[in-house]
Amino acid sequence: MTPRVHLRPCTLCEAMCGVRIETDGQRVTSIRGDADDPFSRGYLCPKATALKALHEDPDRLRTPMRREGTSWRAIGWDEALDEAARRLHAVQTAHGKDAVAAYLGNPTTHNTGAILFAPVFLRALGTKNRFSATSADQLPHMLVAHWMFGHQLLLPVPDVDRTDLFLVLGANPLASNGSLMSAPGIRRRLDALKARGGALVVVDPRRTETAERADEHHFIHPGTDALFLFALLNEALRLPRRPHHLEGTLTGLDELRRLAAPFTPEAVAPATGIAAEVTRRLAARLVSTPRAVVYGRMGTSVQPFGAQCAWLITALNVVTGHLDVPGGAMFPMPAFDPRWLPRPFAPGPGSHGRRATRVRGLPEVGGEFPVAALAEELLTDGPGRVRGLVTLAGNPVLSTPNGAQLDRALAGLEVMVSIDPYLNETSRHAHLVLPPPSPLERPHFDVVFPMLAVRDVVRDADALFDPGPAARHDWQLLVGLGRRLEALRGAGLVGRAKWAALERLGPRGLVDVGLRLGRRGGPFGLTLAKVAAAPHGLDLGPLTPALPEKLRTADRRLHLSPPKLVADVPRLAALLEAPRPPLVLINRRHLRDNNSWLHNADVLVKGPNRCTLLMHPDDARARGLEAGQPVRVTSRVGAVVAPLEVTAAVMPGVVSLPHGYGHGREGVRLSVAAQRAGVSVNDLSDELRVDPLSGNAAFSGVPVEVEAAPEVAPQPVSDVGPAPGR
Repeated sequence: MTPRVHLRPCTLCEAMCGVRIETDGQRVTSIRGDADDPFSRGYLCPKATALKALHEDPDRLRTPMRREGTSWRAIGWDEALDEAARRLHAVQTAHGKDAVAAYLGNPTTHNTGAILFAPVFLRALGTKNRFSATSADQLPHMLVAHWMFGHQLLLPVPDVDRTDLFLVLGANPLASNGSLMSAPGIRRRLDALKARGGALVVVDPRRTETAERADEHHFIHPGTDALFLFALLNEALRLPRRPHHLEGTLTGLDELRRLAAPFTPEAVAPATGIAAEVTRRLAARLVSTPRAVVYGRMGTSVQPFGAQCAWLITALNVVTGHLDVPGGAMFPMPAFDPRWLPRPFAPGPGSHGRRATRVRGLPEVGGEFPVAALAEELLTDGPGRVRGLVTLAGNPVLSTPNGAQLDRALAGLEVMVSIDPYLNETSRHAHLVLPPPSPLERPHFDVVFPMLAVRDVVRDADALFDPGPAARHDWQLLVGLGRRLEALRGAGLVGRAKWAALERLGPRGLVDVGLRLGRRGGPFGLTLAKVAAAPHGLDLGPLTPALPEKLRTADRRLHLSPPKLVADVPRLAALLEAPRPPLVLINRRHLRDNNSWLHNADVLVKGPNRCTLLMHPDDARARGLEAGQPVRVTSRVGAVVAPLEVTAAVMPGVVSLPHGYGHGREGVRLSVAAQRAGVSVNDLSDELRVDPLSGNAAFSGVPVEVEAAPEVAPQPVSDVGPAPGR
């Protein structure tokens, strides 16, 4: 059989690298970067090889599975969907619609059908208890965009290809390929920055791969980034500045100046660990450099001051004249913008505090509750208790705070349905698992990440392989469940017609609708057929100033001092005098990892053990610890044992574990991952540590103790004690 060549974007991370995949029959024979892709230009990170591994993985489920006691049995699709809908409906009938919760995981955003049809299913499910990986990640950025710009998806990204000063806080794009900044080949882009005489400055409690290549790296105590940003803002407001094209669009500048006044570089230096002269020099460079940008990511987001950080980063870019200008923080103009879609597909502008969680009173943000509250909503008796759960492409046991508590809580559910291709640490608790096809068995059109890309491009790709008539795509499962639920509630002819129309439309039809509607909202006037006719994708050009037209605030002004952020400043000021724990934990990621969902690909996990605890030599010496020995790490919520790696790449007082490991739990069918199980950093993270404004999980800066591990390792935290409800 003649080998075939397929061109498509990689669907495993935000970078959307163009890949050239060769197949021979049903086998993938080669995966390489597409040199003619206008966005990635031939770059490809190691993760792309996992596309073949995921497709061929013998552990991947191909048929629906029903749990019967401790064993699993394959069943047919109609039987599985009928039973899932019937059991969900029974719980909602007995206890109310909110008794069933939903959780959407990170891979949903990499799947055209899942991301477009999940809102339709959630509307049919009718629950207010909606959770997702968003509140373990970027929710502060979205909340601040809602308050400042009027829409939660107006997220400025660094124009890294044209900037001359790139100040990076709490981000490691050389490992992530960008996060809320889709930038394939970021190493090449940073090299180009230096070649044109620009500078890269990194502020991070760890000397990351990105920091190693920076012109400057400054350690900062975890959780104090907002203090440092306020000090930069204080200094920038004091210095002479160039007029900015947005100045007539701003409100709240005088209030911002008042708020920044107490946060002088000298005042914050003891708390942040960054000398006042460094802060003053960096502020002066930001003001004097015509093309500069400040960018903050996970380290600034997953901390108790996540919303403050997101706010101050944007405010600093505004004050220094670097928002919505080339080389600064800009807004992509994607050809397909979900905000143009008709309801119920279009994402809303955002919201805050319309309701609160039942147990702890954490605020709703953008229509969902913080995932840090999920376990307590399952465990706490009383009216409104969550008794059922639907998960879509998620593994919250490994990716959300105090995963061991959630692990125990899931075991007590009356019904759990997981749309997932694996029996992982979360889906092993499900009563029914509904597996979709592999990424290579579905067509793909990037919906989310062009809204975060450093250049405007659009691409479409067909499936490489036919999954066969027995397969069901994620969107088909969502439609099938929604249709059955509404039928059980007595939906009439109109309801049945709606679901039939959705099935005919499908994600491809919806994408075409969105592209055509773009004629009103954007300059491209494209159709899906036109995009599909360009196998390498279409280059729509560099980012262009667009904010005044995009603002969605009621008064069409950019709000520099949103009231709820202003009211939260005294909490931040108290941090100046707060005692610092002797040792705090931060997490990290590696280029060959992507949360928990690629660890069953041997091609990525082979090599030296990456699940180690990083510790500074001074801290190891003070505790009598040596490199390579197993150490016990203990937090308020649990303990894990990991090998110690002694390195000056973390600042004193800080230790680090990677995110996404912990595959040693019973009942998981991930044969490769089990061989390199590691430990879960989220058996240590604390569900009570959140950013109170957004409810986002505060993974960074968890107080811990580290000591030599006992000769016999303790029982894993997740298996201690009986499971509730059993």
